[in-house]
Amino acid sequence: MPWDGRTRLALKFELVTMLRSGELLAAHRDELFDLDGEFPRFDVPLKRVKKRRVIQQPLSDLAVEIIKEALRGSNKQYVFASPFSDKPMNRTAMATALRGTKVKGKVTTPGICALLGLNPFTPHDLRRTAATLAGDLGCDDAAIAKCLDHAASRKQEQIVPSVPGKVYNHSTRMKEKRAVLDGIAVELRRIIREPTVEQSDVGLRLVA
Repeated sequence: MPWDGRTRLALKFELVTMLRSGELLAAHRDELFDLDGEFPRFDVPLKRVKKRRVIQQPLSDLAVEIIKEALRGSNKQYVFASPFSDKPMNRTAMATALRGTKVKGKVTTPGICALLGLNPFTPHDLRRTAATLAGDLGCDDAAIAKCLDHAASRKQEQIVPSVPGKVYNHSTRMKEKRAVLDGIAVELRRIIREPTVEQSDVGLRLVA
């Protein structure tokens, strides 16, 4: 695969967390909590969130594996750091990896979509894929919307109070989100073990 390993991991992370590219690409070690514990999570600061509010996103075991793989052997502070510095990779890197590069209309480096024989799609489509998968699993539409950080009532938008490195996980909102994201992780692992043509068509082979 010609594309940088952390770029591929970032694509996988978008699929399993349902976060936006701009929210996850600057993930910093200080924003990760309880990775080896019972309630791992990723806190996205409001400055990176579309609706300017902190997102506390539960992490499935698959999401934690992706983070640990991205950090393995690295002394950088950013999970998905640029290969050239300890700064977040460029926001266009994920889209470029999917579509490939061209010079004067000629493909110079094929993208992941072409290499896997998939119809072209964007990083944002991974959020839609995850939401569709969650719906097929029978998850509640409101819980899926919370994972996507879509419209919520003022009460729902309250930030879960935290203490150093921990979160009060009895929050109904966190429990609902964790159930959705854990369910997606379980289903993705099943799909990896038992690939089908239909599943490949929606791009789920990205997690392989």
